[in-house]
Amino acid sequence: MKIITAQEHQSLESPAVLTLANDVDPRTLDLNGVTRIDLQFPKFTDGRAYSQAFLLRRRLGFAGELRATGDVLIDQLVQMQRTGFDVAVLREGLDASAAQRQFDRFAGFYQGSAVGTQPHFAEMA
Repeated sequence: MKIITAQEHQSLESPAVLTLANDVDPRTLDLNGVTRIDLQFPKFTDGRAYSQAFLLRRRLGFAGELRATGDVLIDQLVQMQRTGFDVAVLREGLDASAAQRQFDRFAGFYQGSAVGTQPHFAEMA
């Protein structure tokens, strides 16, 4: 997962970039030509964007970039990656270099995810 700062994030006005509010059902959208979807976390306690990301990856087969924006904290990054996000825009004032430690702490998982759907025991067979 790529981690960027708020200064590096650019909300492009382009038909290829779609910004979704966290109450929008992705199944109602036409994703033809969309290469990036920015999903919103208005507060760190609001996790609806996780469900949107999982739905986009697993059920709708979206292969473009999913970007987490808004109130994104370092302790959320591993779960974001597991639900299908490619890029996370950290909340203002957070150190992006500290984010890698989260991924180092949790190097593997027993259960599957939105990206790697096979559980660990099935991968070993």
